[in-house]
Amino acid sequence: MNDANKVSELLPQDADQALLVGRVWRGDGPALVVIRQGEVIDVTTHCDCMADLLDRDDAVAFVKDVEGESLGPVTALLQNSLAEPPQAPYLLAPCDVQAIKACGVTFAVSLLERVIEEQAGGDATRASQLRTELKEMIGQDLSRIAPGSEEAMALKTALQARGAWSQYMEVGLGPDAEVFTKAQPLSSVGFGAHVGLHPASKWNNPEPEIVLAVDAVGTPKGATLGNDVNLRDIEGRSALLLGKAKDNNASCAIGPFIRLFDERFTLDSVRQARVSLRIEGADDGFLLEGESDMREISRDPLDLVRQTIGAHHQYPDGFMLFLGTMFSPIQDRDGEGQGFTHHIGDTVTIATPSLGALVNRVDRSDSLPPWTFGIRQWMAHRRK
Repeated sequence: MNDANKVSELLPQDADQALLVGRVWRGDGPALVVIRQGEVIDVTTHCDCMADLLDRDDAVAFVKDVEGESLGPVTALLQNSLAEPPQAPYLLAPCDVQAIKACGVTFAVSLLERVIEEQAGGDATRASQLRTELKEMIGQDLSRIAPGSEEAMALKTALQARGAWSQYMEVGLGPDAEVFTKAQPLSSVGFGAHVGLHPASKWNNPEPEIVLAVDAVGTPKGATLGNDVNLRDIEGRSALLLGKAKDNNASCAIGPFIRLFDERFTLDSVRQARVSLRIEGADDGFLLEGESDMREISRDPLDLVRQTIGAHHQYPDGFMLFLGTMFSPIQDRDGEGQGFTHHIGDTVTIATPSLGALVNRVDRSDSLPPWTFGIRQWMAHRRK
C-alpha cells in the first residue's frame, strides 16, 4: 500500500484532533511516540513507558504539549510497518508492561459459537447442523437477555432440564464474566505484523475487538483495536485448553495506536462503535466482510473492568482489556458446511472510524520470529 491517501484511511477519521499514542521500533529498541498533526514525535526522553503515561493524571495535557524528536509523517510510519520486512521506524503494539487480559462470550453470537465449538468437539464439519439445532432449542434472542438477570436464570434452569446447559452459557448469561490472560507483557504484535496460528490448528479465525487501556487504579484511559486470534478446534476439544488456544507466538495483535479519552472521544464512543472485519485470501481470492455493533455487547465495558480489577485483584502496571468479539465468521471457505478457517497469507483488517484500522497478515506461530524482547531486555534498553 504505497498511496499516501489510502494509507491515511488507516487512521481515525478525525486523526488531526485525536490524541494518539503508540510505540515504535527504531532499530536499536522501542520508543514512545505521540501523533500530532500527522507527525510522529518521539517523546521517550520525557516518558519512556506507556504504562507510566497512562497513569499520569495529566496524560491528555502531556500528549497535547510534550515536545520531542520528529520521526516523520505518520503515513510513512504505517507504510514502514506494512513493508516486508518492516523498515524502522515501524509500529509495535502500543502497550508495554501492562497485563493483557481478555473477556470471552460478551456477545450473543460469540456465545452461540463457543457452545457450538464445545458440542462439536473441535470438528468444523458439525458446526452448521449444531447451529441450527441450538437456535431451535433456545428459541429466543440471547442478546436481549441481561447476564445474571431473572430471565437469564430461568433460561438456565430450562436448558439444564434439557441437558443443554454449557460452561459457555454460564459465563455468557450468568453473573460472572469470563476474563482470562491473553498474552504476556511485551509479547503482543502491532499494526502490519504477522499474527500466528498454532500449527496443530485446522479450524481458526480472527476475533476483532475493541481493547481498553486501563491504568493502575482501574480507570480506562483510552482504547485501541485488537485481534484475539482464536483456535476453534483446540478450545472446542476442551475449555481447559484455552491457554494453548489463545497464547501462542504472535497470536495477539493490538494497534495501531491507543486513542486517549478526551472531550471528543469517550467511553460512550466505544459503547456506540461499529467494528468492521475484512479477510482477504492470498491464495484463493477469498473475501469476507462484515460489520458489528458494540451496542450489542451483553456487559457494559465498565462492568468488565470492575470484574477484572478491584479488591480481589490489582494490576500495578495497568492492563489492556479485550472487550470480547462480536464477529464469528462462519462463511464456507473450503467446502460446503465446513465454515471458515484461515489460510496462510490471509490479510485481516479490523477497523472502526474513531480508532482507524489494525492490519495483520496470517502465518504459523512456529514459522514467525520467536518472541525474544521481554521484560529484562526492555529494562536493559531503558538503562542505556
